[in-house]
Amino acid sequence: QVQLVESGGGLVQAGGSLRLSCAASGRTFSSYTMAWFRQAPGKEREFVSAIRWSGLGLIRYYADSVKGRFTISRDNVKNTMYLQMNGLKPEDTAVYYCAATQSGLYNRSYDYAYWGQGTQVTVSS
Repeated sequence: QVQLVESGGGLVQAGGSLRLSCAASGRTFSSYTMAWFRQAPGKEREFVSAIRWSGLGLIRYYADSVKGRFTISRDNVKNTMYLQMNGLKPEDTAVYYCAATQSGLYNRSYDYAYWGQGTQVTVSS
């Protein structure tokens, strides 16, 4: 069982930055693929970024809409994942969710068994 708690959301002007954190419980944090999804009002939940360990080290995935602006990272000692968001745009406004899975496709929300409660990010123009 994994419990996830997000923090770090808020209101920021376009072009600004925020860093989201996702604190995870559980002793096997390092074995999970961790991801960020977001959901804007009236829209479906969409993949933002994911990170996992492989035999070759850390692998990071990004949605095209955030590539070059967002950076995902994880600290397996602190059981925490981060999303550094730079160059924020109004279209980034959404509730951001942290998720964890041990199997499945990294960008498919229904493959994730564990979810946080979400944190609101609002970007004003």
